[in-house]
Amino acid sequence: MQRVIAFAFLLSLAGFAGNASAATPEEQQAACQDDAFKFCNDAVPDEEKVKACLIENRRKLTTACRAILSGGRSRRK
Repeated sequence: MQRVIAFAFLLSLAGFAGNASAATPEEQQAACQDDAFKFCNDAVPDEEKVKACLIENRRKLTTACRAILSGGRSRRK
């Protein structure tokens, strides 16, 4: 059940990431699912809380998930 909820959340990342990301919903799920469970498991199933948690933990996320959250834009520091 939790996987289904997480999948629904990850599908919602398409709107969150904006049109700059050309990733399919399946690619978005693959990119962020493990990070969502690792860092934000207690926020599931609340999509907004999971999004906020992923943003808060951005530096800890995989490169692929960070790219999805930033809409496909890479950021240099």
